[in-house]
Amino acid sequence: MVMLDTLANALASIVNAEMRAKPEVVIMPASKLIINVLRVMQREGYIGEFEYIDDGRWGKIRVRLLGRINKAGVIKPRYSVSYRDLIRMPDWLRKYLPSRDIGILIISTSQGVMSHREAIEKGIGGVVLAYVY
Repeated sequence: MVMLDTLANALASIVNAEMRAKPEVVIMPASKLIINVLRVMQREGYIGEFEYIDDGRWGKIRVRLLGRINKAGVIKPRYSVSYRDLIRMPDWLRKYLPSRDIGILIISTSQGVMSHREAIEKGIGGVVLAYVY
C-alpha cells in the first residue's frame, strides 16, 4: 500500500477513533509535520497528551483523545495565505470552519506550525495545512 498523504491519514485516524469514542489512537507512520500539527491541536485543547514510539521503522505516535473533535481534515490544494487574507477570512476559508469563533486552521509559517489565531497575533501568513473543529 502506498501512502500519499500521511497528515490526511493521521487526521482521518483521529476523527474515526473520536467517532467511536476510543480513549486513544495510534498513528503510523510518524513525521515531524504530524507531530507539529498535534502540538497545535494539543495547545488548542482538542487532544490530550501524545508520545512518539520508536519502533525501528517509521515510528508511531500514541495520542490520548479527549472527545472534543467533531471534524478534522487536510486542505488541498494547500493555499498560501497572507496576513491580510487571515484577517478578512475569505469565502474559501469559511467553507472549512463552521463559524468565526469555532475551530482552527493549522498553518505552516516561517516561524513554525501554528493555528490561524496565533498567526494573526504574530502578523504573519503561511500555507494552510488543515482544519479542526
